[in-house]
Amino acid sequence: MAELLSVQVPCGSTVGGYAEFHKSMACTTGKGHDATYLIPSNHRAYPASLSQEHSFSHNRISNDLRKKVVNGAGVIMSRLPKRPPVDIDFSDLAFSVPEGRNRGYKTILKGVSGRFKSGHLTAIMGPSGAGKSTLMNITAGYRISNVVGSIRVNGRERNLRKFRKMSCYIMQDDHLHPHLSVLESMNISANLKLGDKVSASEKADVINEILETLSLTECQDTRASDLSGGQRKRLSIALELVNNPPVMFFDEPTSGLDSSSSFQCINLLKTLAQGGRTVVCTIHQPSAKLFEKFDHLYALADGQCIYRGPVLGLLRFLSSLGLECPSYHNPADFMMEVASGEYGDVTPKMVTAVYNSKCDNTALPRQNSMHKIKNNEYSEGGQSCSQAALSGSGTSSLYNCSTGETKICLPSPHHSLLTSDDESIDDIPSSFPTSGWKQFVILFKRTFLSIIRDGMLTKMRLCSHLLIGLLIGMLYYNIGSEASQVFSNSGCLFFCMLFLMFTAMMPTILTFPLEMNVFMREHLNYWYSLKSYYLAKTMADMPFQVIYPLLYVVLVYFMTGQPLEPERFLMFTCMCIMTSLVAQSLGLAIGAALNIQGAVFLGPITSIPVLLFSGFFVTFSTIPIYLRWISYVSYVRYGFEGTLLAIYGFDRQPLHCSEAYCHFKSPKKFLQQMDIEGAQYWLDFLILLCFFVLLRAIGYFVLRWKLKSER
Repeated sequence: MAELLSVQVPCGSTVGGYAEFHKSMACTTGKGHDATYLIPSNHRAYPASLSQEHSFSHNRISNDLRKKVVNGAGVIMSRLPKRPPVDIDFSDLAFSVPEGRNRGYKTILKGVSGRFKSGHLTAIMGPSGAGKSTLMNITAGYRISNVVGSIRVNGRERNLRKFRKMSCYIMQDDHLHPHLSVLESMNISANLKLGDKVSASEKADVINEILETLSLTECQDTRASDLSGGQRKRLSIALELVNNPPVMFFDEPTSGLDSSSSFQCINLLKTLAQGGRTVVCTIHQPSAKLFEKFDHLYALADGQCIYRGPVLGLLRFLSSLGLECPSYHNPADFMMEVASGEYGDVTPKMVTAVYNSKCDNTALPRQNSMHKIKNNEYSEGGQSCSQAALSGSGTSSLYNCSTGETKICLPSPHHSLLTSDDESIDDIPSSFPTSGWKQFVILFKRTFLSIIRDGMLTKMRLCSHLLIGLLIGMLYYNIGSEASQVFSNSGCLFFCMLFLMFTAMMPTILTFPLEMNVFMREHLNYWYSLKSYYLAKTMADMPFQVIYPLLYVVLVYFMTGQPLEPERFLMFTCMCIMTSLVAQSLGLAIGAALNIQGAVFLGPITSIPVLLFSGFFVTFSTIPIYLRWISYVSYVRYGFEGTLLAIYGFDRQPLHCSEAYCHFKSPKKFLQQMDIEGAQYWLDFLILLCFFVLLRAIGYFVLRWKLKSER
């Protein structure tokens, strides 16, 4: 039955190529956007007598329709939270970007106006560089700087904070957490977006209903990294459907999908719009089959609006300007060719026509066409489609004896998933659904689980600490108490600082660049605050950053024969872990500020002065006065200094000497040689702690600045 259901649209001789291209389709639509479906039947399966044993019951039709009308996307999702319908009006929107130093500005949008209505699937189309994504980013609230014009929601000036809470933006690329399953991702979304006021059982019902509606139930235990392209796209939509946003924006939803997956995706968006939502998406060059699914078209060329109105009125509008679409030609392709200038420079003429509201009068007489079909073809049923829809049943069917077709009528679904018109968007709170602490707990668990499941990185970090620890232990075996090997032992201690610094800094440099797209999507869709995300992200990796250095220190400390005193072992371990945490904080700050390429390059570069002025290569007294300030900002200096004090300070007993004379048999002489005789261990520890806090704060403010600069 799934392949027999098809949405019928009006056509006629006046629409030229569009009618020729789709001349095999019937012509019916209902008032108020009632969806009408025709089910052709062969006479053996559905006899004209409509005997009881062969006739369709209303219940069976209703169930089949819900399950299969859009290849698995159901029409009704009754368990979702109720939301008020939203209409978006924008007028005289203009946007410019700087072209470079002393080169002025480039105008992307040039005073465009329009409206996105609830219950409509709207397509924004145009050639590359026409301003499609820019217009959608501005109306979605993703772009707020350098924007001129007004945006109104339900007739009132937009409150951006509330608007972000009741809208969602699904990007072109499906940025998901690869190590989480579909069900785990949905649970996290529900816990963050529905808050504590909704019980766990109600959240589970919402999740199950969405997964069933979007045909994701079978893959609910599959990790996102193993999903197909269509499943990833549907999961991206499902994550945002949890709180039932009345406004949904999609950036190139069919990008990277095959024709079948693209058709299912657009069908799903159509169903979401029929539920009363305002669904807006940019689309580059759809097929005719996809193009006819859209209710409303907003076309751009050179930053100006060249058409805004119903899709079915596009070719009539172009025809009124002397632009005839060839027969058997995709109307979307023809519009793109016109916008690209292949039929001459007609953009000014089209912009003028739009400004004069000529495109508002191109809609086909859908109501009259529908009444004609109802009165003539289906009069034998004794009940019109609209009457059946109003009779109280969710769906109705009529059988035509002469044509052998069963007609199914869906009621107008504009507010089936939304509240009544009496409820205002003012009732939507501007705060997050969950508290900051609850957000932190949820995000901490998610990040910790992702780290555990990232087997490659986790195993590599563990193996590297164990193998390098064994290697250093064997290389410097049992030299810790030998007076003649103090410089070799200091080299061992310095290498510990070097190794722990790089193993902590380099992986965390990629933390924010790799997840920036996921973070942008979730934060701007109002899942959580920046503070909760940053705190959870930085705290989740800290247990590993303590355990790995601890394993390394245990191997190196005892294999190299360092003093077997619990106090010295604890002081040495604390200094190694603090150096590792400071290096991790520096990596987070660098990663928050730069992209992947810049962060990977800058990370090792910043390590050079830190190591050079650490006190191992050059003692403090030999550094030129005008460069000594650099040693004060070298955190490795304090870590190296602290490890030397832990091993040789605190009045350690004379070292063992296996040679005739050992100059550094007294540990104090060696500390004097290294210019750290008067250093204080706890002062070094406190300075490292200050570095840790300062770099973490810098990372937060850098990420906050980057988030604002993106908008």
